[in-house]
Amino acid sequence: MRLHRNLVFAVIDALNLIFNEGEYADKVIEKVLRYDKRWGARDRGFIAETTYDIVRWKRLYAEIAEAHEPFTRPHLFRLFSVWCVLKGIRIPDWKQLEGTPERRIKGRFDELSKIRKFRESIPDWMDELGEKSLGNKLWTKEIAALNQQADVILRTNTLKIQKDQLRSFLAKEDIETQILDGYPDALRLKERKNVFVTSAFKDGLFEVQDASSQLVAPFLEVEPGQRVIDACAGAGGKTLHLASHMENKGQLIALDIYESKLKKLKVRARRNGVHNMETRAIDSTKVIKKLYNSADRLLLDAPCSGLGVIKRNPDSKWKLEPEFIDRIMGVQQDILQNYSKMLKKGGQMVYATCSILPQENSEQVKKFLESENGKGFEFIKEKNVYASESGFDGFYMALMKKKA
Repeated sequence: MRLHRNLVFAVIDALNLIFNEGEYADKVIEKVLRYDKRWGARDRGFIAETTYDIVRWKRLYAEIAEAHEPFTRPHLFRLFSVWCVLKGIRIPDWKQLEGTPERRIKGRFDELSKIRKFRESIPDWMDELGEKSLGNKLWTKEIAALNQQADVILRTNTLKIQKDQLRSFLAKEDIETQILDGYPDALRLKERKNVFVTSAFKDGLFEVQDASSQLVAPFLEVEPGQRVIDACAGAGGKTLHLASHMENKGQLIALDIYESKLKKLKVRARRNGVHNMETRAIDSTKVIKKLYNSADRLLLDAPCSGLGVIKRNPDSKWKLEPEFIDRIMGVQQDILQNYSKMLKKGGQMVYATCSILPQENSEQVKKFLESENGKGFEFIKEKNVYASESGFDGFYMALMKKKA
């Protein structure tokens, strides 16, 4: 591979914004890709994937390069040169990269790869927490799987099209896909491409949604004609999936504390042809109280550490703090205690997170069921989805029923 100076400099700019300015990687990539309209798909792919790669392996590369935060520009170039050497890319004859000690880099890599926290490039606290929560064997497998690049998975919008038809449609737009066993609506891209520019996307024939995330809506066992509440809807990937399972019949209420996310959901719902959904911002406790004892089905896709989705958010390894996990566990229990009151007798609810930690998952459910509010519920089943077993995001979901 021949390196082009303007593309490499764009990567360095992106790394500076992510590491030194604390900006989010996905937003930075969007910003940097607007630098030059002449960049083609391959150029843009190089910038995005190289940036994400160096973000993913920041700790390992920084240790090898003996670079320390806040990174100076020469230090960022040293991280880039480590990336080149480990990828087997010839170092160009540029002054920013001169004197790269290739043999030393390879030697340090071999040495550090024997220690999990360096090999998997994670903070000390995260490595300790993972081992304590999941045990040495599972954590070692899981963090290795979470460091793999995420596949691009599509979810067929069955309100408009069937999966086989969607495959044919995409093939005409030069996008080849594979069917995934066990995921009825999912298609995996054979090769990374920008699917958002396709007419199939603009016509609302699919959404981009990880395969594990696609397991949540079916787990709730919704039926057409029911009143279904998605109480932590966010931008609404699971809400739209629920709508398709409801066949646009009944009432789907999407709640969230962020009005801005619900606005995005409305746009997506229009594109998806969803007609049975309404959004309500939780701007006071009245919003929840008005819905007490009214839902046939309730989804609590609770805010969490996001440890299960490191594949697609590698910068979260550096932004996440142990204090946040302690704080968010309080929020999760509050949601279970208060939002569960929206379910009517005989109704079912799912508590879900994109975390792999038992303290955010099964332990929260157990704590709820043992509480005063939880005594009126029975536990039906739960599912732990591990990236090391599925190849997709880490997830958790528990199904409970309100006693009649």
